[in-house]
Amino acid sequence: MRELLLGLRLLMGSGPGNRVRFLLMTLGSAIGVSCLAVVLTIPAVLAAQDARMAAREPTCVRDSQRKCIGAEGASRELTRTDPLGSQPMTRVFIAPGTKLIGPPPGLVALPRPGEIILSPRLHQVLHGDPGLAQLLPGRERGLIGAEGLAHPDELYAYIGVSPHKLRNADVVTLFGEPYPPSPTVEKSTLGILRFTLAGVVLLPLAVFLSVCARLSAAVRVRRLAALRLLGLSAKAVQRVNAAETVAAVLLGAVLGLGIYELTNQMISRAGLPGFKWYPSDGALSVSTILVCLLGCPALAWFVGRASARKAAASPLAVRRSAVEKPLTKWGLLPLVPGLGIVVGYCVAGATGHAPRDTSVSAVLVPAAVVLIGAGLVLTLPLLSQVLARRVARSSGSLSLGLAMRRNEAEPGGALRVATGLILLVYAASLVQGVLIELDQVSRHNSPVQIYSIEIDGVTAKQQHALEGIRGVRGHAIRMSSWTELRVDSYQPVLNAVIATCNQLRESVSKVEGCVDGRPVRLLDVANGYPHDDVQPGATFRFHLWNDGHRRFQPLKVPQDVLRYRDWDDIQAMDADVLLPPSFLPAGYRPDHATLELVSDSDPATVRRVLDGIGGVDPTIAVDPYGINVTALQQIAVVRTLLAIGMVLGLIIGVAAYLVAATDRAMERKPQVTALALLGARPRTLRAAQVAQVVVPLTAGLVLAVVTGKAAESSYLVTGGGAIFWDGQGVPLLLACSLGAVAVAALGSLPLIGRRIDPELIRRD
Repeated sequence: MRELLLGLRLLMGSGPGNRVRFLLMTLGSAIGVSCLAVVLTIPAVLAAQDARMAAREPTCVRDSQRKCIGAEGASRELTRTDPLGSQPMTRVFIAPGTKLIGPPPGLVALPRPGEIILSPRLHQVLHGDPGLAQLLPGRERGLIGAEGLAHPDELYAYIGVSPHKLRNADVVTLFGEPYPPSPTVEKSTLGILRFTLAGVVLLPLAVFLSVCARLSAAVRVRRLAALRLLGLSAKAVQRVNAAETVAAVLLGAVLGLGIYELTNQMISRAGLPGFKWYPSDGALSVSTILVCLLGCPALAWFVGRASARKAAASPLAVRRSAVEKPLTKWGLLPLVPGLGIVVGYCVAGATGHAPRDTSVSAVLVPAAVVLIGAGLVLTLPLLSQVLARRVARSSGSLSLGLAMRRNEAEPGGALRVATGLILLVYAASLVQGVLIELDQVSRHNSPVQIYSIEIDGVTAKQQHALEGIRGVRGHAIRMSSWTELRVDSYQPVLNAVIATCNQLRESVSKVEGCVDGRPVRLLDVANGYPHDDVQPGATFRFHLWNDGHRRFQPLKVPQDVLRYRDWDDIQAMDADVLLPPSFLPAGYRPDHATLELVSDSDPATVRRVLDGIGGVDPTIAVDPYGINVTALQQIAVVRTLLAIGMVLGLIIGVAAYLVAATDRAMERKPQVTALALLGARPRTLRAAQVAQVVVPLTAGLVLAVVTGKAAESSYLVTGGGAIFWDGQGVPLLLACSLGAVAVAALGSLPLIGRRIDPELIRRD
C-alpha cells in the first residue's frame, strides 16, 4: 500500500508535464474502453433481438408423435415473409378458434377477423404507400409493443382472418419457442463477425492500451531508477510504476463506460443503416463492466510492472543512459508461422486444391491472422533498426542521417507512434475479404426476376389474375412427370414447361424457330447437350386433376429440338420439354406444379409485382427466386457491424497515433533543443523528425499491405466463393497507406518549436 500511495504522490507532484501525460493516458484509456464496450455488447444486442423473436413464435404443445395437443377447436395461423424493398415484412394471419389463447408479447389481445395490428414502422410505411393495403387487409386496431419486436424498424403485422380463408394453416395454442425461426445473424456468420472484429478492433485495442500504459516511458524509467538507488526494493519500484498506470487506466475505464452509455443512447435512437436496436439491448452488462473495470487495470498493472523491470534491475545503466542491448530476432517468431499458413492456403487456391469447409481451416486461418497481427507489432522495431542502419550508411543527407541514427539507437520510439496506423491498414484487408464473400452471397445481376407460386395454393381464377399482374412480362407452368412412390428402382423424371412461344421469348434471353402448338425438346445452347434420361420416343405420364377428378396424361418425348439461350445468373426455363397450353385438357390442372412469373429485375417492378400478388390473395406463398430477403437483412446487419468495427479501428488507430505523437513530442524536446543549440537549423530538424517517422512507417505499411492481402486471400480461398484474389481492393489499401503516411508526417512537424529553452536539457 505504501508503494501505491508513493506512486500517486509522485504522479500529482511531479510537474505539469507528467500531469499532461496522465491526462493523455486517461483519455486514451477512456477511448479504448468505450471501443471495447461496443465490441463486448454487440453479441448481447443480437441475443436480445433473437430472444424477442423466439418469444413471439406461434407454436403448440406436441405429444410423443409430434402432433399438437388440443388441436380440436384451436386457433390457426399462417406466417408469410415477403421482401418490402430490402427489408423482410412478416405477416402473421390468425384465425381464432373456440379455445382462447394468450396473445404474443407486445399485444394486449389477438386481432379479430377484419382487424390488423402493425409494428410502428410498418404503420408509417402503410400510410406512405396505400398500395400496400392489399397485403394488409383490415382496419388498424393498434400497434405492437417493443417487447414483441426484434428492433424498432421491424416490419411486422398480425392480421385477423376468418378460418375458411386460411389454407394450409398451422395449429397454434401458445406463443414462444426456445430459438427464433431465423436469427438476426446466423451462428456461422456470427463466428466470422467475431473473428473480424477481433482482428479489426481487439488486436489494435490491446496495442493501444499498452501504448497508453507506457507513455513517458523514458522519463518515468529514469525517475524509477532514482527511487531504486535511494533504497527502494525492486518489487516496490515496479509497484510504484504500476500504481501510476493503474490509476490512469481505472479513471479512463470509468470515463469510457460513461462515454459508451451516452453514445448508446444517442445512436440507438438514431439508428444505423441496416441495423437498429433498443437502448436497453445495448445497456452495459455486469460481465462487460467487470471486464472493463478489472481487465483493463489488470492489463495496465502487468504492463506497468514490465516497463519498470529495467529500472529496478539496472538503475545505474538507466541513469547513465547506457547503450541499449541489440534487438533479438525472436520478434519474428509469430510472423513466420502466420505467413506460412496463409501462403500455404494461397498456393492451394492457385493450384486448384482449395479446401472447403474444413474444421482445420476454421482454426488455422484465424490463428494465422492473429499471429501475423502480433508479428507485425513485434517485428516493426527490428525492421526499423535494420532499415535505419542501412539507410544511414548509404545516405549523404544530414536530415536523413540524423533521423536514421536516432531510429537505430531507439528502434521502438517512432514505431510506437506508427503501430496503430499499420494495424489499421492490415485490418482493412481483412474487412475487405469478408465484404467480398458477402457480396458473392448477395449478388443478383440477372435482368429478370422469377416468382414461383405453388399451383395447389391458388384457384384457376386466381391463376388467371396472377398471370395478368402489371409488370409480369411472361409466365409458364412448370411440372414434373409422375413417379411411382412404391417402386424402389430408379425412375427417370421429365421436367416440362407449359407456355406459348411468345411467353417463352419474354422469359429467356434468346430463342430461335419456335412454333406454337407442338411439343419440342428444349436445349440451352450454353449447356450444349440434353439430359441423358430424356430420349426421343420415351413415354412419360403427368398427373392432372379437375374438381376432384384425376387422370393421367401421357406424353411421348418429341424428336424436334428447340434451341434457346437462358440467362446467365438465373434459369428461367430449366426444363426438358416445352408443351403448348393445349396439352392440358379443358378444366384440368397439373398436380404439384408451380406457376412461374417473370418480370424485370429493377426494384420498382419487383415491388409492383409482389404487391399485385398480394392484391390477388395476401396469403399466397410466393418464392421470389434469388431474393432471400432474410439473408439480405443478415448481410445488411453484418455490413453495418463491420462498418462499426472499421470506425472503431480508425478511432483507435488515430487515437493511438495522437496520444503517442504528443507523448513523443514532450519526450523528444530535450534532444531537439540540444541539436538546436549545436546549430541545427529548424528546417533540418523538421525534415529529420518527419523522416524518423515516415521511413519506418512506410516499411511497416508495405509489410502490412502484403501480409494483409495474403491473409485476405487465404480467407477467401477457405470461404468457398468464386473470388480468391481481390485486385480491386489494392488501390484502396494503397490510398489508406498514403493517408497514414501523410498524417504521420504532418503530426511530426509540431515537434520543432520556434523558441529554444535551454532549461529542457539540464540534468535531473
